[in-house]
Amino acid sequence: MSEDENTLDNIDGLKKKGRKPKSNNYFDEVEENAVREYLTATTMDEKNRIYNNYLKIPLDKMISSIIRRYKLYRKDMNFEEIHIDTHSFLMTKIDKFKPAKEKKAYSYFGTICKNYLMGQIMKDQKETNRKISYEDISSDLQYSPDMIYHIDDDSLTTEEIIKKFLLKLKDSMGEKTITEQEVKLGQALYDIFENYNDIFLDTSNNKFNKNVILFELREMTNLSTKEIRTSIKRYKKVYFQLVQDLLK
Repeated sequence: MSEDENTLDNIDGLKKKGRKPKSNNYFDEVEENAVREYLTATTMDEKNRIYNNYLKIPLDKMISSIIRRYKLYRKDMNFEEIHIDTHSFLMTKIDKFKPAKEKKAYSYFGTICKNYLMGQIMKDQKETNRKISYEDISSDLQYSPDMIYHIDDDSLTTEEIIKKFLLKLKDSMGEKTITEQEVKLGQALYDIFENYNDIFLDTSNNKFNKNVILFELREMTNLSTKEIRTSIKRYKKVYFQLVQDLLK
């Protein structure tokens, strides 16, 4: 039996032995395992077989659901064009998923797609806004003394701040007074910020979308919105203390 056949047999085995799939659960254990097999495949033929047999349809459904659920439509592009563009972008990022960290591919892929679409929408909006001449509205303001702000020290990059926050976050999660809900939320936040480079900096916008992040936190922790808002107070204090320390 060839290596390719062994790979597909491993995935097929999950269909027979795995848990009974839930209705509409198009990305389950079989697909998660297929992603791992895809990443470890050594030939393009093997990757293509795994993708076509196990990943293409689930990823298509995921992207369609994300576009419709969050109404992430782009100007001058129909649904099919948006879908194809997003799917193509996702496939350029699939190799960055790290299964060794025991994370769900579904959550990673969903976050990549949502933030890419939001970034492209903001980029489209910026292009539209550029039709208004920048020079016409800025010439009087550009050199006005009361409109100039001098930054004393901008040596810290976003990545460095994220790294410092992760250290503080980890310390906070080790405190004796922490609750089980706060631990779950802390672990989810750690995963999101640890993948900041892959998930957010590859889009045209570095800002977090509150609704999308809240959705991801609910999926990752199984906590309610109220529980998340209660538990996140601990980490807000950690963040604000870090900002104060950096400003000193």
